[in-house]
Amino acid sequence: MAELTSASIDISAPADAVMATISDFSSYPQWVDSIVVAEVLSCHGERAKTVRMVLEHPLVRDDYVLAYEWGPQSVSWKLVSASLLTAMDGSYALAPVPGGTRVTYSLTVDLNVAMIGLFKRKAEKRIIDDALSGLKQRVEG
Repeated sequence: MAELTSASIDISAPADAVMATISDFSSYPQWVDSIVVAEVLSCHGERAKTVRMVLEHPLVRDDYVLAYEWGPQSVSWKLVSASLLTAMDGSYALAPVPGGTRVTYSLTVDLNVAMIGLFKRKAEKRIIDDALSGLKQRVEG
């Protein structure tokens, strides 16, 4: 059974600047270390609805499609298809803090092959930490 892993970071920028970076999928390979391809497959209005990504992480490698739901201060996604992954569900939630925005990234990853829970949680934690630090660097310049 997949478990939720979560972490937060404060970014010195308004929520709209953070959300603009999160929604700019074509730039993901530039700031998310483990993502080598991010291709928008369909849109709903101005926002991506489905996105194909290629993940090359030391513990997990896959080519998968995610479906996105956008809120005013959040975005969530669910796995649509993949080769190895059976879950890659998560969200970014934004909240104002003095001097900027707190971003909380939550993620559940599961695989169709056996993996010791400790290694899976380590992979989730590393994916989250790398994404949050990359997001902070990208938004703050």
